[in-house]
Amino acid sequence: MKTIILQQEAIDIVHVIREAGTDSDGAVVSFIGRVRNNSNGKTVLHLEYEVYSQMARIEIQKVVDDAYARWSLSTCVVVHRYGRIGIGEASIVIAASAPHRKEAFQAVQYIIDTVKERVPIWKREFYSNGSSWIHGKD
Repeated sequence: MKTIILQQEAIDIVHVIREAGTDSDGAVVSFIGRVRNNSNGKTVLHLEYEVYSQMARIEIQKVVDDAYARWSLSTCVVVHRYGRIGIGEASIVIAASAPHRKEAFQAVQYIIDTVKERVPIWKREFYSNGSSWIHGKD
């Protein structure tokens, strides 16, 4: 099972993790990307993500398909928020399952790194004295 969701609503982390895994899996590995309150010495008030939804969904699907080709995954769920996201809230949750933990860990690491690198989702940080678009893989 492969599930990819782009949404403005808060991510139900427990639900995402429950969706991953089968009775044949020894591991479900998850990654939760959260909004932090600081960046490069600046106090962050909140983030806003903009997304080219149609293309982002296609690109995330390619990343997940590639992960399935590289590792023996049973399930993978990727949920990415867009719009305004507050401090401490999840902006992305990835859960992948596999018969063995090493494959699940490697796949989740690959998925988050590649999504940050290739998918048309843009992040803007807001501070008390302005905002800036964030480029890079942080």
